[in-house]
Amino acid sequence: MKKKSSIIKLVAFGLVLVVGFIFSVFSFQIPGGFYNYKSFASAIKLGLDLKGGVYAVYDTDAAGVTDFNSALSATQTRLQDLLDGKGYTESVITIENGNRVRVEVPDVDNPSTIFELIGKPAGLEFVLEGKEDDVLLTGSDIVSAQGGYNSKGEPAVALKFTSDGARKFGDITSSNIGKNLCIFLVTDGVRDAEPISRANISTAIVGGNAEISMGGQDVQAAYDLASRITSGMFEIKLILAESSTVPPSLGEQALTLGIIAGIIGVVLVMIFLIWRYRLLGVVATLTLILYTELMLFFLAVLPWVQLTLPGIAGIILSIGMAVDGNVVIYERIRDEYASGKSILASVHAGFKKATIAIVDSNITTVIAAIVLIIFGSGSISGFGVTLLVGIILSMFSSVFITRFLCKCFVGISNENPQIYNFKRKTGVAEMLDKEETVLPEEVPATVGEGGNA
Repeated sequence: MKKKSSIIKLVAFGLVLVVGFIFSVFSFQIPGGFYNYKSFASAIKLGLDLKGGVYAVYDTDAAGVTDFNSALSATQTRLQDLLDGKGYTESVITIENGNRVRVEVPDVDNPSTIFELIGKPAGLEFVLEGKEDDVLLTGSDIVSAQGGYNSKGEPAVALKFTSDGARKFGDITSSNIGKNLCIFLVTDGVRDAEPISRANISTAIVGGNAEISMGGQDVQAAYDLASRITSGMFEIKLILAESSTVPPSLGEQALTLGIIAGIIGVVLVMIFLIWRYRLLGVVATLTLILYTELMLFFLAVLPWVQLTLPGIAGIILSIGMAVDGNVVIYERIRDEYASGKSILASVHAGFKKATIAIVDSNITTVIAAIVLIIFGSGSISGFGVTLLVGIILSMFSSVFITRFLCKCFVGISNENPQIYNFKRKTGVAEMLDKEETVLPEEVPATVGEGGNA
């Protein structure tokens, strides 16, 4: 029964691998044209160095700005936050000649949306409804605007003000409870006809943090409002000077050649594992295939992932960690068998000892990846994201998937060490052989006292 159960589990796992491979590699259209499916691999967003994108150079209008360098740096930071919030995490914002801003955004289907997002809004004004001529706050009074859910689980936009902005906002809300505060975008010195937000002041807000509830709208509306507020927070007016497309910096064939090289490398690793560990090498190969499919899935669905050359380096490093995890497990199992345990006992003991070592060795890498994501930007952050996803998946694959497959294979065959390339230590093998060949000695018949033989 155990052998039959193991076979059924392996067949089910094989079907999962086949389905995962189809969804990972092949794009197709459902009959009837109801839905066009894009494979995981084709849905991954690529960076400038792999696919190219668009760039734009903006002149700056610093009229009325007292500290130009500080304002320009703040504009650069807010541009980066704006693009990151829209999912363009690999965008690059640089200052040229001390007074121009260059923006490079990879893998963009419609460049005009980027230009409108960056260049059109030039300012932000807070006014009370009915008193539109009295500007109470501007974009320079805001540090950040973030969309999401509030403490009640409702869609909202969280605003953080500067110290001066917090003081002014506290005075405004204290003296205008019950009134509506409107937020307008200003384009080329002209205020838009309709406000982007009309919020009712329900209480005095001090401390520099405020919240705009979305009034029944979904969380996407909160993200959009936060992006529009951020786009109007620039202290310096941006004027589009030039724009064009950016070719892949590594050449059009770089991605194709990289994929071919990666496949060759993985296949060679699989061949080595099968040669070294035989049936356990097959287990490692199946685990590595599932790991690759899961990696493609998460790279495709995670909104902040944009694959660049450093990101590919993170993936390759995590693949190496996944293979290393299997090697650690198998060597522990071989050591247990060599010391005299059965195959089944060796598998259990080997996993028990190897799991702690695998987790400990990966925790430091996870911490490093998190630090890169938090404090890095652009390609550095992208490397951290792919590394973090890869390390987590490699630990999951090594600890859970490999254990599951090993139990299945051992459940089918646990009496032939040759198919696992297991060997006993010389002294242990001789001792076990001697124990197996010793025959019980003949016991001579005896005559008891007063009895018959």
